[in-house]
Amino acid sequence: MTNILVMGGAGYIGSHTVRHLLDRGYGVVVADNLIYGHREAVDERAEFVHADLLDKYSLEKLFQNNHIDAVIHFAAFAYVGESVSEPEKYYFNNVVGTINLLNVMQMHKVGKIVFSSTCATYGEPQYTPIDESHPQCPINPYGRTKLMIEQIFADYERAYGLQHIALRYFNAAGCSSDGKLGESHSPETHLIPLVLKAITGERKNIKIFGTDYDTPDGTCIRDYIHVEDLAQAHRLAVEKAGVYNGCINLGTGIGTSVKEIISAAEEVSGKKCPVEYAPRRAGDPAKLFADNRRAKEILGWTPAYTDIRDIVKTAWNWEINRKY
Repeated sequence: MTNILVMGGAGYIGSHTVRHLLDRGYGVVVADNLIYGHREAVDERAEFVHADLLDKYSLEKLFQNNHIDAVIHFAAFAYVGESVSEPEKYYFNNVVGTINLLNVMQMHKVGKIVFSSTCATYGEPQYTPIDESHPQCPINPYGRTKLMIEQIFADYERAYGLQHIALRYFNAAGCSSDGKLGESHSPETHLIPLVLKAITGERKNIKIFGTDYDTPDGTCIRDYIHVEDLAQAHRLAVEKAGVYNGCINLGTGIGTSVKEIISAAEEVSGKKCPVEYAPRRAGDPAKLFADNRRAKEILGWTPAYTDIRDIVKTAWNWEINRKY
C-alpha cells in the first residue's frame, strides 16, 4: 500500500482529497495544526496527527512514526488581503514552513511531493485562457509565497532529485456530492458560499464589485473548479510526479460571471439573493480562466463538473445541512 502524508488535510480541499485517496486504497496520514482546519472533516479511516510546519520537531516525529511514500502539501495561509497587511506571517508560514517540510522529507528519504499552488502566481492576466507559460507576476504576498515555493521545488529537483508537481488551481468551489464534506472558512471569502449565505439570511446581502467590466454582463468572470475534481487531480499528480516534474493548471476552462453565479444560486435554491452594487476593487481582473490542456495530457484528468448549477447545487446542499 502506498502511504501518503496530507499536510493540511483538515482543510477544505485537503479533506476532500483525503477521502478520495482512501476510497482508492491509499494509506493516508493527515497532519494539520487546526488553525483553519476542522478535525471533524478528517475521514475516520485516516490517521490524524496534530503537527505544524513551523515546528520541526513535530514534523520529524511525524516522519519517524509513519512510513510515508509521498506528500501532498496543502498547509498554507491563504487570505490575500491578510497577506498584504501581514506579509511576515505569510512568508514565514508558507515559505519557511515548506522548507522545513522539504528538509525533513530529505532526512527520511521521501522524494515526492504534490503542492497546492494557485493561479495567483500569474497576477494580472496578459491573455486568457491562461496557460502554464503565462508570465508569473503575482500582485500580493500570498501569490508570491506560492511562486517562491514552486521555484524552491525546481531548485531541490536540480540539487536533490525532488519529484514534484505544483497544481495551480483557479476558483475551488462546491462540496462533496453526498453532503458530508463542505466548505467552512472563517472568515469566508469565496463567492459561492457568500451568495448562499445571503440567500439564507445569514448575510445581509452579496456585494457585486463593479458592473462595467469588459464582459458580457459587466461583472468579473472566473473559472470555478469543483473540489472533488481537484481531489482527483491531486491523486493523479501523486501517480505522475517524477514522470513529469513542474506545474499544471487546474480549471474547467469555462468562465462564469458574478451575475451568473447569483442566477445559478437563485435557480438551485428557489430563493432570491439580495444584492448591493459597489465600485470595482483594485486588482480585480475582468477575466480569469484556465487553459487546462496540460492537465488532460499529463494527468489524464478531465473535470466531471462543468455546469455551474451542478457545482452550486452541491454547495447549497452543504449550506442547508451544515455539519461543521
